[in-house]
Amino acid sequence: MDEKMRTVVEGLQSRFNLEVQEFRGEVTLIVPPDQIVAVAQALRDEYGFEQLVDVTAVDYFPQQEPRFHVVYHIRSLAQTLIICLRVPLNGNFPSVSTVEKVYPGANWYEREVYDMFGITFEGHSDLRRILMPYDWQGHPLRKDYPLGYEEVQFSFNIDEVLKRKLRPRE
Repeated sequence: MDEKMRTVVEGLQSRFNLEVQEFRGEVTLIVPPDQIVAVAQALRDEYGFEQLVDVTAVDYFPQQEPRFHVVYHIRSLAQTLIICLRVPLNGNFPSVSTVEKVYPGANWYEREVYDMFGITFEGHSDLRRILMPYDWQGHPLRKDYPLGYEEVQFSFNIDEVLKRKLRPRE
């Protein structure tokens, strides 16, 4: 970890009591869900991290506690630094506060995470589906989401496929 990043990490770690992980030069801070807005605001206002690069999530199903991690990558263009924040959430009604007021670009990223994983962002200005149709049931990137499967039909296997293919009743 270089000296600029060490200053940022030590300041945040002492102030918010965060767990720090480092792997191959990337620094990750494990942030409790109730502190994400304060940590993001400190990064922006005190340490000059002005750009939210992305927000995504990870599903560790069948593990329930924590089942999800919401992952934020935040960049300081002036210092050429990128820091990763991970917010662990349990599997029952996962929810975290929005960082939209700190980084307005989080609006669309958080909507995508809501749509694909079902994680709600409290205080979000427009939390609705962004990729899937409004009447879609479920969240496709969850590991417990049922997968549909239809066997591909070719000329060499047409008889076998037609035996198993579902047909409407006559």
